Amino acid sequence: MSDRFIDDLRGALPQGAVLTGADIDARYHHDMSGNPVPKPRAVVRPKTTEQVSALLRLCHREKVPVTTQGGMTGLVRGALPNADEIVLSMELMNAIEEVDISTGVVIAQAGAVLQKLQERVEQDGFMFPLDLGARGSCTIGGNISTNAGGNRVIRYGMTRELVLGLEVVKADGTVLHGLRKYIKNNTGVDLKHLFIGSEGILGVVTRAALRIFPAPAERQVALCALPSFPHVAALLRLARKHLGGALTAFEVMWNEYYRLTIERVKGVTGPLPTHHPFYVLFEASGGDAERIQADIERLLELAMGEGLILDATISTSHASAAALWRIRDSSVELGRTLAPRAGFDVSLAIDRMEAYALALDKALKQVDGASFAVVFGHAGDGNLHVTVRYTDGPDRHHQVEELVYGITGQFGGSVSAEHGIGILKRPYLKMSRTEDEIETMRALKRALDPHRILNPGRIFTM
Repeated sequence: MSDRFIDDLRGALPQGAVLTGADIDARYHHDMSGNPVPKPRAVVRPKTTEQVSALLRLCHREKVPVTTQGGMTGLVRGALPNADEIVLSMELMNAIEEVDISTGVVIAQAGAVLQKLQERVEQDGFMFPLDLGARGSCTIGGNISTNAGGNRVIRYGMTRELVLGLEVVKADGTVLHGLRKYIKNNTGVDLKHLFIGSEGILGVVTRAALRIFPAPAERQVALCALPSFPHVAALLRLARKHLGGALTAFEVMWNEYYRLTIERVKGVTGPLPTHHPFYVLFEASGGDAERIQADIERLLELAMGEGLILDATISTSHASAAALWRIRDSSVELGRTLAPRAGFDVSLAIDRMEAYALALDKALKQVDGASFAVVFGHAGDGNLHVTVRYTDGPDRHHQVEELVYGITGQFGGSVSAEHGIGILKRPYLKMSRTEDEIETMRALKRALDPHRILNPGRIFTM
C-alpha cells in the first residue's frame, strides 16, 4: 500500500475520515479476545453509504484488502486487521433512521449499537428481540455479519429471522439497494441471505430493515435447580407444552458455572444453594400479566410434582428478574477469573448434550488432570458455551482447541453456534462443513469479490 493510495483515500473522502499514524486509537487493533495486533496503516470512518462505496471502489481498483469493524466484541479474530489491511470502521454510521410501528420495522445503520436500538424502539412500546451480553457495545452490522443468536432464539430465531432487507456495498463499490420493509418477497434469489452470517467476506452491510414486535406487558423469570440433565430436557418439553409461544428463553447452567459465578463474580448473588447438579433459567412473556404469572406457577407446580425440579424461585419485579439474568449474563466476568482458559460456543442436539459434556471432561482429564470445563448455554436452541480452564504449558491452548472441536465433530455438532469462524476457528471449519460446502463458499467469494479484498482469510482460505 503506497503513500499515493492514502492520498487518494483522503482525496475521495471528507476531511478527517482517514486516520493514520498517531491518530489511530488502540480500539482499532484490539478486540475482546485480548490479543492486540499491530496498528493498521489507515482507518477509514465513513458517514454515508456513498462514502463506503467510494472507499471500496478505490480498494477494488488497487487491490487493497479491507477489514470491516463494528463494536469489536468478537471472539474469533474476525475484525482485527492483518498487516496489509486497512480498517473500515462503521462507528460513525450509527443512526437509527426510522421506527415504523404500523409495519413493525426499524431502519438502522450498521454501526448502531444494539442496546441503543432496543431502547429507541421501547419508546414506541416495541421491542427488538435480539439480545446478548454484549448488547451495550455490539453493533447491528456485526450482529448481521455473524448471524448473532443470544437469549431469545427459542421464540424469535437468530438474526437471520429478524432481517427484512439490507443495503449492501459490494467489493467493487456497487450498492445493492435491498432495504425493503415487507416479509413476503418471492422475486428470485433472496440476496440478503448471502450477507447474513458471512462475516463481511462478500459485502459490507451499511443499513438494515429489521423486524420489531410489540413489547410484552409482562416478563416473568424463574430459576430452577434440577438433579440431572434428563430432568432438564423433560422440563424443556413441559415448558414448551404449557407455555407455548410465551416461552422466550430457556438457559441451562451446569453446577460449575452457577457455583463459580456466585463465588467469583462481584455483585452476583444466588437465590438457590450452589450444590445442585443443574440449574435452568427460563423466561416467559406476553400481553396478559396475570396469565403469564399463573402459567409459570402452574408449570413449576407440575414440575415439582413430577420430581423434575428440586427448588425454584420466581422474579417478583423487574429488578429481581434482572438479578436472575445477571447470573447467566456473567460469563465474560467469570471467564476472566479462570485464566488460562479457552472459550467455545458449539451447537448439538439436546439429547446429546450430557454425553458430550461427559466425553469432554474425560478427554480433558487425560490431557491435563487439573483442567475442567464450565458449561452453560441456550439449551432451548441447542447452543452450549464451554470455557475450559487448563494448566499452562507448551502448546496447551492448541491441544485443548483440537480436543474440544474434535469431540464436537464426533457428536455431529457445529464448531460455531453464534460467534462465527473468523480466523481462529478457520482450521476447524471442516469439522462441521463438508469440502463441497466450503468450495461452494469459495465460489461465492470469487464471484462477488474477485480481488479478495473483503475480510480476506476469514472463515476459509482461497
